[in-house]
Amino acid sequence: MTKFSLLDLVPVVEGGTVATALANAADLAQHCEKLGFTRYWVAEHHGMRGIASAATSVVIAHIAAATQSIRVGSGGIMLPNHAPLVIAEQFGTLDALYPGRIDLGIGRAPGSDQRVATAIRRTLDSDPNAFPRDVMELQSYFADDGQTGIVATPGAGADVRLYILGSSLYGAQVAAALGLPFAFASHFAPDMLDEALHIYRSHFKPSAVLEAPYAMAAFNIIAAPTDSEAAYLATSMQQSFVSLRSGNPRQMPPPAEGYYESLPLQFQGMLDHVLSCSAIGEPESVKTAVTAFVDRTKADEIIVACSIFDHEMRKRSLEFAAEILTSH
Repeated sequence: MTKFSLLDLVPVVEGGTVATALANAADLAQHCEKLGFTRYWVAEHHGMRGIASAATSVVIAHIAAATQSIRVGSGGIMLPNHAPLVIAEQFGTLDALYPGRIDLGIGRAPGSDQRVATAIRRTLDSDPNAFPRDVMELQSYFADDGQTGIVATPGAGADVRLYILGSSLYGAQVAAALGLPFAFASHFAPDMLDEALHIYRSHFKPSAVLEAPYAMAAFNIIAAPTDSEAAYLATSMQQSFVSLRSGNPRQMPPPAEGYYESLPLQFQGMLDHVLSCSAIGEPESVKTAVTAFVDRTKADEIIVACSIFDHEMRKRSLEFAAEILTSH
């Protein structure tokens, strides 16, 4: 059976609040735990009214406190925004609170625009190639190997699993060189999926933490009893993408009948492209699409993304997804 997990952006819906979004995330994590999901990841984004996971480490603690066994972590922490020592301390604390359950997925994107990145004191003129060096510094703190001359407390000796995230070939190269698991953001950046997985697997160097490549790929699933209902629910995700690509990110809007058909052709084409790694429909059609994606990628684990306005409909979609992925 292919492992499956959830990526949650902790959406703030129109008319909703951050408090409600965080409460829904805890409820959804409990739901995923019962359904057999391997892990529950939240992602670092800043300056976006519709995403409540900016303080990612705090949200992870909230999710872990609400659950018992599911792994909880970041998908991901955007390392250029932080000093590696601070992340080692945060995730060392999380590991002390929830031992053996904490994942640290890391990427190098800012998770914001340049103006917001400046506001969080990111070093905008830093060398982007410093990312691998920062990852190795982070590993050194957890290993407590003395290479930095600093003991991370908490952090030293913590059992935190590291994952490299990417939406291009760069992350695949870093993950392969360092012998770490690799997760590709194909749920919104499908272009380089196949090439990135090939580079990761063909260049992988075994490490102390991983003997063979471990590849994860993200995939949108919006499932409902009928194709028409699933298509209707998916319009919230479509509206969010159009708003984001138009430079006007917003809270997640409610579904809108006929939204896709009302769009200009260029926006329809954009959605068809960026959401090409998706399954939207009734369970059998979703199963066919998921099977094709797993066969194509040979992924060791599927990271499910599920953007639905209504919380209960989102839980129902994940029930369908779990049933499909468990039987695969």
